Amino acid sequence: MDFKEGQYKVRDLALADEGRRLIDWAESRMPVMMALRAKYRETQPLKGYRIAGCLHVTKETAVLVRALRDAGAEVAWSGCNPLSTHDAVAAALADEGIKMYAWHGLNTEEFYWCIEQTLGINPNLTLDDGADLIFTVHNKFPDLVPGVIGGTEETTTGVHRLRAMAADGALRYPVIAVNDAETKWDFDNVYGTGQSTLDGIIRATSVMLAGKNFVVAGFGHCGKGVALRAKGMGANVIVTEVKPTAALKATLEGMRVMEMDEAAAQGDIFVTATGIKDVIVKRHFESMKDGAIVCNTGHYDCEINLGDLESLGGTKRTIRDNNEEYTMPDGRRLYVLAQGRLVNLAAAEGHPSEVMDMSFANQYMSQLRLAEMHKSGTPWENKVYDIPAEQDQEIAMVKLRTMGIGLDVLTPEQIEYMDDYSAGT
Repeated sequence: MDFKEGQYKVRDLALADEGRRLIDWAESRMPVMMALRAKYRETQPLKGYRIAGCLHVTKETAVLVRALRDAGAEVAWSGCNPLSTHDAVAAALADEGIKMYAWHGLNTEEFYWCIEQTLGINPNLTLDDGADLIFTVHNKFPDLVPGVIGGTEETTTGVHRLRAMAADGALRYPVIAVNDAETKWDFDNVYGTGQSTLDGIIRATSVMLAGKNFVVAGFGHCGKGVALRAKGMGANVIVTEVKPTAALKATLEGMRVMEMDEAAAQGDIFVTATGIKDVIVKRHFESMKDGAIVCNTGHYDCEINLGDLESLGGTKRTIRDNNEEYTMPDGRRLYVLAQGRLVNLAAAEGHPSEVMDMSFANQYMSQLRLAEMHKSGTPWENKVYDIPAEQDQEIAMVKLRTMGIGLDVLTPEQIEYMDDYSAGT
């Protein structure tokens, strides 16, 4: 382990060259972020601002970190999941002067230690994926709160919890819900999660998906993406849901919808994507068939109750990377991927660079928005704010241009017609 007090703690600085090559690849696939980085490198709108970030340390995240640094910010970073850090990327960023505290395979104590190290810069901006950094500031370092202008939050679970905090009067600085941007949740969550989750499953198992009964718990944006990608690869998709409209959408997409109690006995592969704990519990494990594969693509590792699985007895062994075999007393074998954590990041590389280009553009522009708010002297309320609709459209338009795609433009007459309520048939 390479450690320099007040600067970094990473697995091995010797991996930095490998990490730089990976980041170079991501940059070649993230034209929106590269355009923003070039635009704001000259004006330095984040000069004097200190950003503590807690987000998966991937090659795509490194592109965001570099862009924040080039806009003038001092940046300190930790990973938001114990198994999602790419050690070579962490080494490259540490070698470039980023205060980096992350390595693959953290235990719980190390995870929170890393977050706490990033707070040593006394941040005035925070950037989160899952809100663990924000919770740490609020609960353990409340003396830092007065110095924080605001923060941004990347994922559905984090935004949900922050809105609950705000409703309870417990949120002590404003946060922008990056997750709720259309150019995030309708692309990153659907296409990114869908592809990368299947990538993680295949890397950890090498199984064929075609013909398998593929159970997806939750048909929100992430679950929908997983279900559609699995269906596209020939799987027989079963969806479990608690929301009637979501269940109906899955049905009209040609998927079977049933309760998990019924699906447990039919599934070959299970993916949880709900953000809720105890989606798969003891009674489900008891009815699963021999060879069933279980994994999670929700942010926290509480959706699959591994304590219940352990309580059934039997033996456990690692069968291959990110794949643990549990042999039940009756001889059935169940396989848990990535220890029940985010399978797309723990067993694969996370979302493709192309889709993270838009998500991180929203993160970047939201940090700029918070700094601009601070400079204007008009502080916001302590609540969760949405991304402006104009920002969504701007990011989408830039992305389309980089893909060589043009759009029609409404004529003045068409614009007038849209608002003319007197026009009839």
